[in-house]
Amino acid sequence: MKSLLTLGRQPKLGIAELESLFGAEAVTPFGAQAVFLDVEPEHVPFARLGGSTRLCSKLAQLPSPNWPDIRDYIAKSIPEQEHYVPEGKLTIGLSVIGVKTSIKDIERCLLTAKKAVKALGRSVRIVPNKQLELNAAQIIHNGLTNTNGWELVVISDGQNAWLSQTVNVQDIEGYAARDQARPYRDARVGMLPPKLAQTIINLGASSLQPTKQLLLDPFCGTGVVLQEASLMGFDVYGTDINPRMVEYTIGNLHWLREKFDVAGEYVRIELGDATKHGWQQPINVVACETYLGQPLMSLPNSEHLSKIIYETNLINHNFIKNLAPQLKSGTRICLAVPAWRGKHEFLHLPMLDHLTELGYNRVKFVHASNSDLIYHRENQVVARELIVLVKS
Repeated sequence: MKSLLTLGRQPKLGIAELESLFGAEAVTPFGAQAVFLDVEPEHVPFARLGGSTRLCSKLAQLPSPNWPDIRDYIAKSIPEQEHYVPEGKLTIGLSVIGVKTSIKDIERCLLTAKKAVKALGRSVRIVPNKQLELNAAQIIHNGLTNTNGWELVVISDGQNAWLSQTVNVQDIEGYAARDQARPYRDARVGMLPPKLAQTIINLGASSLQPTKQLLLDPFCGTGVVLQEASLMGFDVYGTDINPRMVEYTIGNLHWLREKFDVAGEYVRIELGDATKHGWQQPINVVACETYLGQPLMSLPNSEHLSKIIYETNLINHNFIKNLAPQLKSGTRICLAVPAWRGKHEFLHLPMLDHLTELGYNRVKFVHASNSDLIYHRENQVVARELIVLVKS
């Protein structure tokens, strides 16, 4: 295994995303928040991964998962490795994941290493920890992935521990711009985070070669899925039943091309009811957030909730029924559909029990279960269940 990736708030979503793109055999989960990937870091298209927070190159297996042994190893190793970094001030940060220690212990470890490096005549600066793990802003603003920067990451699953070096981290400013700085937004139709849109695309794409592949979003809304797909290199095709959403998507994609380096060339946006529309061919990938139903601040009574589920299920059922004859066998799809947080468990669309009859096979992942693929936040009633299908 050549790379290590740390994962986001719901790690299984990131693991399924990597499994979709690289295959189950290339992925080895490690602890609760990381995964080993049998791909060299330079060949990992990190910018398109929504479920991973940092990309690291593996350096060494540590002598034990206990902090005193790790501390001694790091304090000894940093001075031995500093000559591999070009001349100039060296900036070092340290993140510790899955190891029992404290911020003070990390600080003492780095100060010991700093003294040893300075004794060799090298100027060095330490990035102070606010928590055991540095955040993306600290890594970016302190240049820890630059030529003269090191973010060392210690990670343990409780039995084994590894030392790795960060080579890339999530572009938090780019995500914020593509979310909040877009000219057309509408909270009434939901706010799909760009990172989640990336994960939906990657689960549907199952390919690292999007060039000349056409991705369809039949519920394009304000165009979040289409913008992220365009940046990955897909040609994009979007439809929406609401004329205002069609205008918003066109405006946002025009803005995207002015602000970002967009690899995808072809764009087609048109008005269309996803339960009846006939899409132009060919369609290589389908990725979208479908109709999620009525927004809910709290769980309604069972009668009201049953009505919501029935109406939402009807639209989603009619959509995938309409889509099926328009797809070639083997076409892969990822849909974000609603799931409702009940008192004891999530409630799902009834149509999910009839996918085979509708012309689809549900993809099963090795390293994640169907129940792992529900994107939700605490106290959120309506969650997004990511279902990955293949046209039969």
